Amino acid sequence: MKEEIVLSERTAAANDAAMPAAAALGQGGDKDASKRMLDLILSSLDDDKAEDVITIPLTGKSEIADNMIVASGRSARQVQSIAEKLMDRVKHEMGVICRVEGKQSGDWVLIDCGDAIVHLFRPEVREFYQIEKMWMASTPEAAKV
Repeated sequence: MKEEIVLSERTAAANDAAMPAAAALGQGGDKDASKRMLDLILSSLDDDKAEDVITIPLTGKSEIADNMIVASGRSARQVQSIAEKLMDRVKHEMGVICRVEGKQSGDWVLIDCGDAIVHLFRPEVREFYQIEKMWMASTPEAAKV
């Protein structure tokens, strides 16, 4: 158990050291970089055939990110693939190492890209949680792409 804690602390320290670009982009960073990040994410989702993509602007409403993107894949395998390709593109084109949760199951994958938070769902899971409805209630200008 103690070894797991040490390993987790080392992993967290390594991730923090590898994320200076993400820290510079997130929470009030460069607006041009934020726009480039959003455009890259939307382009990647389009290329990988993500469905029902919704962008929710969070600027001025939350400090967690400037934008939240919610999208669906047709299966767990497609959700995992979309997530993997998105993280690779963001890393190569923006120099940002995204943090990810849920990629193994492929039901609901959360990707933190600094200025943008991406939620990828299987359709059934998305319908169950209805996360975009919760956020859109406070952001009426949410845009459907």
